[in-house]
This record gives sequence, structure tokens and C-alpha cells, in this order.
Amino acid sequence: MIDASDVLPVTTAGFRVESRTPPDRLDKLSREILRLKKELNAVLLVHNYQLPEIQDLGDYVGDSLGLARQAAETDADVIVFCGVHFMAETAKILSPDKTVLLPDKDAGCSLEESCPPEKLRKLQETNPNFYTIAYVNCSAEVKALSDVICTSGNAKKIVEAAPSDRDLLFVPDENLGSWVTDQTGRPMTYWQGNCYVHVEWTHESITRIRREFPGAPLVAHPECTKAVRILADEVCSTEKMVNYCREVESDAIIIATEVGMLHRLQKECPEKKFIPAPTDKCACNECHFMKMNTLEKLYNCMINRSPELILPPELIERARMPIERMLEISAR
Repeated sequence: MIDASDVLPVTTAGFRVESRTPPDRLDKLSREILRLKKELNAVLLVHNYQLPEIQDLGDYVGDSLGLARQAAETDADVIVFCGVHFMAETAKILSPDKTVLLPDKDAGCSLEESCPPEKLRKLQETNPNFYTIAYVNCSAEVKALSDVICTSGNAKKIVEAAPSDRDLLFVPDENLGSWVTDQTGRPMTYWQGNCYVHVEWTHESITRIRREFPGAPLVAHPECTKAVRILADEVCSTEKMVNYCREVESDAIIIATEVGMLHRLQKECPEKKFIPAPTDKCACNECHFMKMNTLEKLYNCMINRSPELILPPELIERARMPIERMLEISAR
């Protein structure tokens, strides 16, 4: 087995990324991962926030909605999910007969952690008329307590399709929820949770970068606070960022989302310059959880067939219904 003890930090494409694989090992590991993928009849699903060298190996690189669709439709025997824990859970829920592997079982999410299922259940009991819309960034147990799931890419459509005679409860991201209310006019009760990465951007830090690059449009993720969203030229999911950046008539664009997205954007639009929006603390913004997955961990999980994501069948059944409801509404 390859020893990952001698890892080193590197810098790529003008911004720091948490690659711990030195160049002389990167090619060997990449080739071994591709060999194992064929041997296992595996599909490699990769979120936009993953390390560049992992994105470059993915069969599909995208946002939560696209990854969910791929997990539901794959013919592979094994799903290797390079993202965070709730994403691997979603893949297992949609493909319960598949083996789902994830490089680091401890790669979590601040949004998922903010919404324990027992606390959600207690809140739901205070209002029998609640219709619970859960952002996909939540645990399988929370999904099972929900009426429908949404992603940042389809949240507006999901809320618009919600029953007009129900009181909407949106969990767990209050910033995404408030953005959807701004888009739809539907009042909702918001769970008080947020993405620790996206709330690091402030009105002041964004104002400074806009002054530095006055001709560059700003695109921001809806998990950002309203103080940041009001400064953006476009607020959208990561997948819609790709289309926006392709079409906008500017050779430089400021990006307010996790810095891993810049690798995907640079590959899709090589002629353009992408500027990571700084926070008050740093020149760019990384998700500690997303960067827990490394090339070494990906290799080891495939050669050991572990960690494997396992969920109780009863939980899979209950959590599957609101996810399938989301996919059905999204397809309309």
C-alpha cells in the first residue's frame, strides 16, 4: 500500500490548495486510482469543492443536485463519493444496492451538525401544519423527517411547488432560506443554521475586492449572508455559476464560494480570470471538511473497499421519499 506519511503542501493556479501529494507521486496515484476504478466497476462522483487532482479523476464533477441524479442513475457496482458525509448518504439512499465508499468518513458539514434530528422533531411537533423543506446538506435522519429535499440549484422551484395551505419550515440553512423567500415571496420559518465557510464573507470584504476589480462581476452562492448577496451581480448554485461565467461578457470574475470551485471554472472557461473573494481573515476561503479528502485517502478507500457507507434499510426507505419528490419536481 502507498504510504501517505511524506505528503507536502503545494500551490496551484495562483491560489493555495490543500494538495498533499507531491508531483512525483501524483501521477502514480492517479494511474492506480483509474486502474482500481476499472477493477471495481466503480463510478467516481466528485463535488465541485474537492481538490483539483481529485476533480481531474472524476467521472462526474458537479453540485449536489447533479451528483444526486448521477447516484440514482449509475450502472456501476461501486460509487466512490468524493464529497462530505451527507452526500455519500444521499448516494446510498438513492442506490441502496450499490456499495458506497467515501475517502474520509469524518468529512462532515457545519449545516448537517447544526440540525440534530431530535431537535427538528420537537420543533415540528409545535405546528402540525408545518411542511418541512430540507436543504440536502443534512443527515439521512433529517431527510427522513422532511416532506421534500432541495439543493441550492432547485430550492426556488421546490418552494414554489410547496402546498399553498401549509406553513413552510426550511432547514437547516437560514441564508439559503431567506434568499428563496426573496425570490418567491413565500414566508417560511427558518432553522438557525449556516455554512461556516460562506458566512465568513462580509459586506466589508466584498466591497474591498469590488473596489480592487471594479470591472469584474461578482457571483455568490446563496449560502452567503444577505449583506453579501446584495453586492453580487449573480446569486446561484455552483453548477449555475459555470453557465453564468461562460456567458458573462467579462474576462475577470469574482467568485464568492468555496475556493475549490475555481479549478472547475478555470477548466470550463480557460480564457477567463477567476478571483477568489477574500474574507476578513484570508485571501480565499476553504472548507476544512471538503479538503479532508486527499488523493492518498481516495486510493486507500478503493484498495481497502473502506470506509463504506451503510444505512439501515428502514431509514433508507423513509429518507428516499422526499429525495425522489425533489427529483420529480426538478424534472418538470
